[in-house]
Amino acid sequence: MTDARPVLVLGGTGNLGQYVVRALLARGAPVRVLTRRAAPARELLGPDVELVEGDITDVEAVRRSLDGARASVIAVAAMSPGAIRRLKVIERDAVLAFLAEAERSGVRRLVYLSVYDLDLELARRLGVKIAGYKADVEEALRAGGLDWTVLGQPPSMEMFFAMIRGGKTMVVPGGGPPALPTIAPQDTGTIAAEAALRDDLGGLRFRMAGPEALSFPEAARRIGEVWGREVRFRKVPLAVPLIARALMTPLVPMSDKVAFAWTMIPYLRLLNRFPSRFVETVEQDHARLRETFDFEPTTLEQFAEERRPE
Repeated sequence: MTDARPVLVLGGTGNLGQYVVRALLARGAPVRVLTRRAAPARELLGPDVELVEGDITDVEAVRRSLDGARASVIAVAAMSPGAIRRLKVIERDAVLAFLAEAERSGVRRLVYLSVYDLDLELARRLGVKIAGYKADVEEALRAGGLDWTVLGQPPSMEMFFAMIRGGKTMVVPGGGPPALPTIAPQDTGTIAAEAALRDDLGGLRFRMAGPEALSFPEAARRIGEVWGREVRFRKVPLAVPLIARALMTPLVPMSDKVAFAWTMIPYLRLLNRFPSRFVETVEQDHARLRETFDFEPTTLEQFAEERRPE
């Protein structure tokens, strides 16, 4: 018998959450999304998704969203100009409160999209606070009574395309690391959806490694081959955004956009210092995903074809 109870997706309109929603719908699962703005969510997600209007920080809205749910997927992200000032509130405090409400409501099955892995010492040294917030959530999961699975998300393949200027040049502050794991967002959605619907993955953490680790110059070359034109790679000194960050510090209280840019610049430092020990296990991590989940990984070439300029 088909389970008619919905899967609740937090962050269902976000860059990754919308792919989780689509993958659940493709599997025939009812989906519910907690959203602050129902009208734009309806336009983005379509008519088949149940929407509960409210904020993740609102306990009553969270309780309404959990009522009668089968499972939940947490894909929340405060990485936008409008939410960056509430980073800790959204990505740590509200998620911890949600875990407690999920236990009280009886919705035990939970999938949490976290960071690829946790190097807390490096993150603290570089001023990247999100790693500590994610670590607090993962610690709470291990200590609690939920049937949880953690999916460690690497940088999305969308990152390569976000750095291409004018469709011709990939501009990368610092040049990036020699290689780093990456995965297509639709693969994240497929894996998260399957994990939410299964009951044999409790207490497991997966690194979401795509088929291969990639450098930025290699990604630029291969994207250019798909697009039929050269995509040049250009490394700019990392000092440029770091100096810009120092100059914009006085303006942070005045502008959400400035606050967002100021907060994101340390992530460029972390990107350039991506721990090599995590890269060394990409092949094994990807093999584990293929053995556990039913999906066909998206290659960089396939992703580039989807984003071919008109």
